[in-house]
Amino acid sequence: MVTAAGLSGWRGWLTLKQQELGRGAQPLDAAPAQPSAGARIEMADLKERIRKLEAIAAGVDL
Repeated sequence: MVTAAGLSGWRGWLTLKQQELGRGAQPLDAAPAQPSAGARIEMADLKERIRKLEAIAAGVDL
């Protein structure tokens, strides 16, 4: 029974990989694509806000 479940999982994984290769998609464990400029700016803004909030919580004057 365990062997049958393992074989079923293996076949499912092989099918997934064949579909990824067939459509030219990135594998699930591949590095993500580079974010757009707007997303990078937004991320930098969020990091700056977090830094300021951490400074306020620590009692440090900016």
